Amino acid sequence: MTDWASVLQKQGDASWVIPRTYRPDMRVPGKIFASGKLYDLLVADEAPAQVVNVATLPGIVRWSLAMPDIHFGYGFPIGGVAAMDADQGVISPGGVGFDINCGVRMLRTDLGREDILEHSQNLGNQLFSNIPCGVGSHGDIRLSAKDMERVLCRGAAWAVSQGIGENSDLEFCEQNGCLETHDTDGVSARARERGKDQLGTLGSGNHFIEVQYVDAVYDENAARTMGLEHGLATIMIHSGSRGLGAQVCQDSVREMKAAVIKYGIDLPDRQLACAPVKSPEGQRYYGAMAGAANYAWANRQCMAHLVRRTFEEVFGLGAARLGLRQVYDVAHNIAKMEKHDVDGKQRTLCVHRKGATRAFPAGHAEIPAAYKSVGQPVIVPGDMGRYSYVLAGTDRAMSETWGSICHGAGRVQSRSAAKASYTSSQVIEKLRQRGVEIRARGKKTIVEEAPEAYKDVSLVVETCEKAGIATKVARLRPLIVIKG
Repeated sequence: MTDWASVLQKQGDASWVIPRTYRPDMRVPGKIFASGKLYDLLVADEAPAQVVNVATLPGIVRWSLAMPDIHFGYGFPIGGVAAMDADQGVISPGGVGFDINCGVRMLRTDLGREDILEHSQNLGNQLFSNIPCGVGSHGDIRLSAKDMERVLCRGAAWAVSQGIGENSDLEFCEQNGCLETHDTDGVSARARERGKDQLGTLGSGNHFIEVQYVDAVYDENAARTMGLEHGLATIMIHSGSRGLGAQVCQDSVREMKAAVIKYGIDLPDRQLACAPVKSPEGQRYYGAMAGAANYAWANRQCMAHLVRRTFEEVFGLGAARLGLRQVYDVAHNIAKMEKHDVDGKQRTLCVHRKGATRAFPAGHAEIPAAYKSVGQPVIVPGDMGRYSYVLAGTDRAMSETWGSICHGAGRVQSRSAAKASYTSSQVIEKLRQRGVEIRARGKKTIVEEAPEAYKDVSLVVETCEKAGIATKVARLRPLIVIKG
């Protein structure tokens, strides 16, 4: 176990640097955001070693970064961010993850907390019944080969074209719910088979649908602009590309291992298998990854539609009367081609965000006109027993983290450790005491997702705010949780 306390050098109030001189193969320094108790967790983990490993990748620019929800992952740490030069750098599936474009979509309503409590049993039951969840769950949508290709290329817009949702939903999505791709050949027949009947399904693990209410507002203007008011109910949908995205990653890692040998790339960890961005292998992965990302946006679009229909059934009013509309949708496992300022010049970079969320500031060209004055909404879910946050991006995030911040609380216990520490009845009772109802396919998920298995997300958010890379807008508390 490395003594990371002796390696990390404090920089400012909430960040620590691993100097480039720490290891001779590092091309750039590492930088990790942490403060208070999060620092103690950081130095007790081996995730900083992964920050160092990422710093060795060809073409990496400025830093190998990690957000305060950092924990050990596949190749990159979860919470890792790295920008690669588009011409000289590499692209790595380990910098995106297996659940490509796992992300969060948030809806708001005009309903109050008491309205939800009055209907909580029925609402929880209907959401659990209407939205398929659990390992290998299948939905009612069956994609033909042609429709699958359209989903891979058009993302959420395909769903809207089928009457699933509204055009305004697309405006309030990162990238309008579609990462442009002209080549989906890297999405294998097996991946397409796995995804053909999983659209509109939640999945398992840390995926969830959560009905919440706004219990604190920190920035009145930004909250009002986003449609968030104290006491009003909101809904979060957390899911990704399901079996299709996992298969794309599996296939791509295998192909990238051959590319590493072909291009003579030295790696400290085989899980960082990669290829030059501009190489045939790099372009094939990017096209497949973009297709899987689009599948994920279509998936969340379909689930949001099912959530709307469920609320209409339970409350006997249309979505418009309920004030049920989309706040935003953000990805947190993705690689994207973006233009950023590097030493005073605009450069195209391939920005890997793995367990990290885009956080663009007020005035940025890529955020909706409605949010231009306040910045991009950043949706940061916590554990299922405490709270979640909505933040806004800042100019400092653009200059220090390529416009990126944390994606959630981050695990502090492995799933196996959680199963050894709690029983499902203990978790359910603690949630009940906190006023939270849960519906889940099995006891295993309930135990693995125990609130105590996660960091306190308020500490993660406070670190981001202290570092100046985000500002708090509102805090949300859970009322109903749907798990796979």
